Amino acid sequence: MSTATPLAIIEDDPSIRQSYMTYLCAQPEFDCVLVAGSVEEFLEMLPSAPRPPRLVLSDIGLPGVTGIEGVTLIKRALPKAEVVLITVYADPERLFQALCAGAVGYLLKSTMLRDVKAGLLEVLDGGSPMSPAIARHVVRHFQPAPAQTEVLTARELQLVQAIEEGLSYRLVAERLGITLNTVRTYIRRVYDKLEVTSKAEMVAKRRQG
Repeated sequence: MSTATPLAIIEDDPSIRQSYMTYLCAQPEFDCVLVAGSVEEFLEMLPSAPRPPRLVLSDIGLPGVTGIEGVTLIKRALPKAEVVLITVYADPERLFQALCAGAVGYLLKSTMLRDVKAGLLEVLDGGSPMSPAIARHVVRHFQPAPAQTEVLTARELQLVQAIEEGLSYRLVAERLGITLNTVRTYIRRVYDKLEVTSKAEMVAKRRQG
């Protein structure tokens, strides 16, 4: 009996699917038992698979049932299977939808094939592989956000309030008795502290706070 881990691949793009098959199915650690172009096809083919998949590598942007929606269906059919999603999307919303659905990993399609393999093996060791860009979103989400009144100094708050009133940088400088260059320096600091890149974002974030 094979000691390789039974692996399934769900990917609708034929060239990408072939790339995963060519590389991953040639690895001694994996036994490719099922390759499908959609979640629906995966579930239809599952009863005839030689072994139930232990790992499922699934695209998110699939026709019909999406990869995120498919996690629930796959877990229902294979309670012991672990699902790793791979996608072109790095946005936090899809990431957290995927994790809430039960995916154990979230990789970007720009990930090198050897790193995809490493991520799948990490799952078998109890890990949750994530591409670096995805991991940063997770870290930011769980970092406690300090109150803005604590983040900004009194002088910075005066500057922000003046901008919220619609004053130009020149008028802000006149009101606070500082130079235009100093106003710009303060603005850069405020942007960094609030993690924004424009006046509109700054004002919106302040209102949310």
